[in-house]
Amino acid sequence: MQKINSTKTVKSMRTLYVSDLDGTLLRNNERTSEFTNTVINDLTERGMLFSYATARSLITAKKAAEGIAVKIPLIVYNGAFVVDNVTEDILIANYFDASVYEALDDLFRNKVYPIVYARIDGKEKFSFVPELCTVGMQKFLDSRKGDARTNAVNSAAKLKSGNLFYITCIDEPHKLKPLYEKYKGSFHCVYQTDLYTNEQWLEIMPKNASKANAARQLKSLLGCEKIIAFGDGKNDIDLFQLADESYAVENAHEDLKKHAAGILLSNEEDGVARWLAYLYQSGQMKDV
Repeated sequence: MQKINSTKTVKSMRTLYVSDLDGTLLRNNERTSEFTNTVINDLTERGMLFSYATARSLITAKKAAEGIAVKIPLIVYNGAFVVDNVTEDILIANYFDASVYEALDDLFRNKVYPIVYARIDGKEKFSFVPELCTVGMQKFLDSRKGDARTNAVNSAAKLKSGNLFYITCIDEPHKLKPLYEKYKGSFHCVYQTDLYTNEQWLEIMPKNASKANAARQLKSLLGCEKIIAFGDGKNDIDLFQLADESYAVENAHEDLKKHAAGILLSNEEDGVARWLAYLYQSGQMKDV
């Protein structure tokens, strides 16, 4: 496709554009399209500050969005980390405090044995007990075969190893919903159906780990004056509430659409990229 043509020059950037990945920027094949890649790369070359905020790790996020040359820090693990996209250094980190161990023991008593993310001996790992994995967990692990972070352990107690920052439970709703209700006030919890597998997930993060908090910190770091956000899921609500403008794709959850200033075309129709291209070509993207 043709690149966006214009004689406009890059001006002082004041707006931070932040998009979710899965269900928003990514198509249903878990990749960005050639159109999306071209539009975003052209606009970032001209000065647009564009980043993404995702529940994915840096490794899987960069693989899914490998066609996009994002130059500023990225928000991963739903805001647990802000990372430098070039050096991959962690710029902002949110880890659990000691209260997480009691919560894990409660999960175990309820026969929920999660995948636990932690930094162990300075390296990022996700730990699990193979014999205690649900079908949904196994599907997830199969999609991560060959991942250097894989850490199979032989007991639930060893899931507590390292500096913990993210807990993923994939199990039956009747087991996970009560745990969500119990811990949503103590931690940042996301309870939703996985977009690709239709499995029920409960994700538990430190209280301060959120897309909104990470975006706020990134906005300050870059000296921006406003945030424009894009998303599709319930885990984007806090980001939408923070943003000066927020737009949901057509396929977004109805709860998120209530917080949106407008509805874009779906992820399969490259809604975010088409809106950005329109904004630029119409002269409304004042920062580029």
